[in-house]
Order: sequence, then structure tokens, then C-alpha cells
Amino acid sequence: MITKIKFGTDGWRAIIAKEYTVDNVIRVAEGTAKWMKSKGYSKAVIGHDCRFGGKMFAETTTKVLGAHGIKVHLAEGFVSTPMVSLGVVKTNADLGIVITASHNPPTYSGFKLKSNYGGPTVPKEIAEVEAMIPDTTDVILPSIKSMLDEGLLNYVDLEQIYIDHVEANFDLDSIRNADFKIAYDAMYGAGMNAVKRLLPDAVLLHCDDDPSFKGQAPEPIHRNLGELSELIKNDPAITVGLANDGDADRIGMYDEDGKFVDSHHLLLLLLLYMHKYKGQTGKVVITFSVTDKMIKMAEMFGLEIEVTKIGFKYIAEIMTQEDVVVGGEESGGLAVKGHIPERDGIWMGLLVMEFMAKTGKTIKQLVQDVYEMVGPFSFDRDDLHITEELKQQIINNCKDNAYSSFGSYQIQKVENVDGYKFWLDDDKWMMIRPSGTEPVLRVYAQGPTPKDVRSILDSAHATLQGEAVTS
Repeated sequence: MITKIKFGTDGWRAIIAKEYTVDNVIRVAEGTAKWMKSKGYSKAVIGHDCRFGGKMFAETTTKVLGAHGIKVHLAEGFVSTPMVSLGVVKTNADLGIVITASHNPPTYSGFKLKSNYGGPTVPKEIAEVEAMIPDTTDVILPSIKSMLDEGLLNYVDLEQIYIDHVEANFDLDSIRNADFKIAYDAMYGAGMNAVKRLLPDAVLLHCDDDPSFKGQAPEPIHRNLGELSELIKNDPAITVGLANDGDADRIGMYDEDGKFVDSHHLLLLLLLYMHKYKGQTGKVVITFSVTDKMIKMAEMFGLEIEVTKIGFKYIAEIMTQEDVVVGGEESGGLAVKGHIPERDGIWMGLLVMEFMAKTGKTIKQLVQDVYEMVGPFSFDRDDLHITEELKQQIINNCKDNAYSSFGSYQIQKVENVDGYKFWLDDDKWMMIRPSGTEPVLRVYAQGPTPKDVRSILDSAHATLQGEAVTS
């Protein structure tokens, strides 16, 4: 049976040796090559992360493009997604291809496309590539050696290109010499070597090459980062923690108490630093699941703000067309002016640390500055692993406005930009949305305190499907 290849919110992802096979990668690469040829494109950058078979799948993709006469700059060793995106810009290539499943479990791999501006390929062009993926292919693959001999392939050090770019854009000495100690958790991902070089004195966790990720999905959220949190709690000298996902485009951070600092708070910190301290202006762009506190801060600064569907590709598309100072999504993908229109977990972590170094404040103190401006809040998300039947029933109920309350929380209004956001009383909201890349239903909540948020989520669970579901 032919596998239907479908790109989700951030590329095609599938289970290795099940749907994600060499044959299916050849099909996707063939569709990509045909699309490139239809556009008159002739040069691509290809890289892979730390997952099983990354080099094999990257070389397979390289050979398919070579069969179509497309020149390939192939990364040496594993690299982060932002390294590939930056490499596309620096080598004047037409397209970037990353073999990665980002934050998905270790059994997955994936195939991301990056446009010539150094960010995610826009949805319209992704659809065009999808339409060109053949059911079968008889393409004759050249060897790597023959491509090298014919000038269709050269190896490129994308990590060095990235390091040089960081050094040109940051005051790294202020970070390295600041009065704080850094802990870094690579989650066995592709950011490990770059951070070792950029922050040589950092305390390192999970910075060895292990394609199994020890069985843990490399998503930088609190429930996956207990070891980093405990390390900070038990070592008073460590005052900031940074974590990245499998391809290092997402971020998670910790304050000096070992408390997780989520993307909502990081976005507010970035906007505060970029505008108030660095004097940058421009539009603010956030996805539908991001805190409304960003709207409040943007309005305080007199900056225009736009809310998009879920998926960083929507932010990137706007960044290529308009002057955007800060953009980001709830799931850890953040971007700023002055860099490529791409989420970059290492870059954003360095920005926050530079903010700390320049002000002499800890993350906890900077977050308090934010609270004094927009008010305190807490946020959390549960991923519900439920049957497809129940998931569809819940979504249909949302469409039919079947919910008037969740426990004692009365629904005041509903928005459905992408998923369903239910506004409750007193600065609280809850949101429901099926994942675009995983078989789960995501339930989000915001409230004044962590206790309020937990209460909202528990009430939502009880209303949606009872207490039998695990999260």
C-alpha cells in the first residue's frame, strides 16, 4: 500500500522503518527536486540532526537532487535546523532541507523545507511540493563520489558558519564574564556542539550523541527537563538554565530557583529587551495559543500586533514581508529582528542571557519587571492521548458550541482562529486544539497562578471526557 505523504505544521514526520523509509524519502525528495526544477532552482543545502539514520536519509536526499542536476551543499555531521536555514542564506542557495523530527519521540524522523530567505517554506509552496510527490519513482541515484567528481556536491561546515554569525551579533564576552553560571541541556540534540563552543564554562547535560534520546521525546518542556531543574535547585551557583529540542530550534529556560520559564514569559522578555533596551521597533506576531499579555505589552509600546494560526511558518511568512521585531509560538519557537526569520533556540537563549548581563538582573527579576507591566500570570498545557473517535467528538462539540462551561468556569466568549479558545472569568482562558504532528489533543490554559491553571485544566478534562484519560 502506498503511503500518503502529508506535510503537517512543520514538515513531514513519520516513524522510522514504518512510514519513514528510504523509499518514501526518495519519493519526497523526488517531489522536492521536481518542484525546484519547476521554479528554476538549482542549489540546495541539506543537513540532518542526531536521529537514527540521519546521515543515510540526508545522503539519499542528496542523491535524488543530484539525479536532477541540482547542486547540493551537504552539512558535515549533525546540525541544527537554524544552521541549515542560515546556511541557505550564506551560500545563496534556493532551498534548505533538514532531516529532522524536531521535538517528536526518537522513533520519528522528518523532512523540513527552508526557503531562500532562511526560514520555513510558506504553506502555498509546501502544497505545491506535496502535489509533486510521486506514488512510485524509478529515479537512478548517482553515488556521492560521482556527485563530488561532477561538482554537484560539496561539504559545508554549517556549524562554523553559525558560530561566526553569533559572534558577529552578540556581546559574548558580557555573557561569559557575567556574574551568573549557566546550565545547558541539549536533550541529546543537535545544538550540543555549538553551545559547548559558545558557552565553554556552562554545566552540560545530555550533550553526548545518543540517537535514542534515552527514550525521551526531546521537547524542552518542564515535564521532560526534571534533571535540569533539580541541578539548578541543588547548585546555588547556577542561576540560569537553557534547554533546546532535538534540532535546537525550540527553547526552554529556567530561573535561579529551578523554575521553568515558558515561551510566553520568554516572548515578553524578548519584546521588553528588543524594544525598551535595544530600541528596536516593528510589528509583533504571535500564534493563537500565545498569552494575551503579549498584546497588552505591544499596545503599551505602541507596536502593531498580529495573531496567526498555529505554526511558525505563518510567522516566518509575515517576517519576510513586514518589519517584525518579535515573533513566536507557545511551543518554544521564537524569532527576533536582526536574525533570519527562523525560530532558533540557541539564539533566543543568548539574547535572554545578554539581557541578564546588560542589566545585572536574574531571569526571576526580569520576569517580575514584566509582571509589573502586564500583570502576573501562569500557563500550562496538557497533551491528551485519547482515541481518534473521542478526539473528533470533542472537536465536533466545539464546532457546535456544545460547551457552556468547564466545571465551575463559565464560558464568556469563544475564538476559533486555529483551535478553540474559551475565555473564562477574571483573566482566565482555556484552549483546545488537535496536534498537527502527533496523535494527541492539546489542552491549554492561562490563569493568575499555577493553582488556577491546574484547576482549569482538571475541570476541562472532567467536562471533555471524564478522568480516564492520561496526559
